[in-house]
Amino acid sequence: MHIALIAHDAKKELMVQFCIAYCGILSKHDLCATGTTGKLIADATGLKITRYMAGAQGGDQQISARIACDEIDLLLFFRDTLTAQAEEPNESDMLRLCDTRNIPFATNIATAEVLIHGLERGDLDWRDIVNPKA
Repeated sequence: MHIALIAHDAKKELMVQFCIAYCGILSKHDLCATGTTGKLIADATGLKITRYMAGAQGGDQQISARIACDEIDLLLFFRDTLTAQAEEPNESDMLRLCDTRNIPFATNIATAEVLIHGLERGDLDWRDIVNPKA
């Protein structure tokens, strides 16, 4: 699966700790992330991560484009809802794209853990059901 990882500044350390905890599962998948988040995760875990620009510089939009082209299967986006974010309209568009494209996404650690355990069990291979290979 292709998994996108994004975290607001106040949630970057939480994302790093999450990726350390689930490194064994994440290492079996293709990962991409916005710039700083991807660097922090790669440095802490050694995971191979395709890095895009920082979110505020367009990284969110780069990942949104991949979602729109069905190139992302799962989004983990740890958001800081207590601080106003300049790129909030882009983020809303990204989550709307996930809903439109039936891409599972988590915006907090509790939901991310449910999704990562489902991924480990094989519960998220829903695309084969929706779009069976002929």
